[in-house]
Amino acid sequence: MKTLKVYQYPQCDTCRKALKFLAARGVAYESVNIVENPPSAAELAKMAKAVGEIKKLFNTSGQLYREMGLSEKVGKLSSEEAIDLLSRHGKLIKRPFVLQGNTALVGFREEEWKKVFP
Repeated sequence: MKTLKVYQYPQCDTCRKALKFLAARGVAYESVNIVENPPSAAELAKMAKAVGEIKKLFNTSGQLYREMGLSEKVGKLSSEEAIDLLSRHGKLIKRPFVLQGNTALVGFREEEWKKVFP
């Protein structure tokens, strides 16, 4: 199996918790800075399909989200527009972001991650 790719932001406490969680379980992973190297449009589209809706991919508590006034706009964007926006601005993406094979995780909720990485 390929090494798990985890998109994360080094200054994010939630991301650090997720990486610590994986390390404690001996899960090999590649850490990718989501701001410097955001997921591709194809990865974002696949994740949106896996989680059920594109809105779930947005980091709604992030500063950039608020600065761009996206709470008013996200619901009006087409999937293509939303994916394009996310692929250009890694800080807009809820993190950590893990997509590999049948594994699709956005954000870190320990109970959810325990099901994937017992």
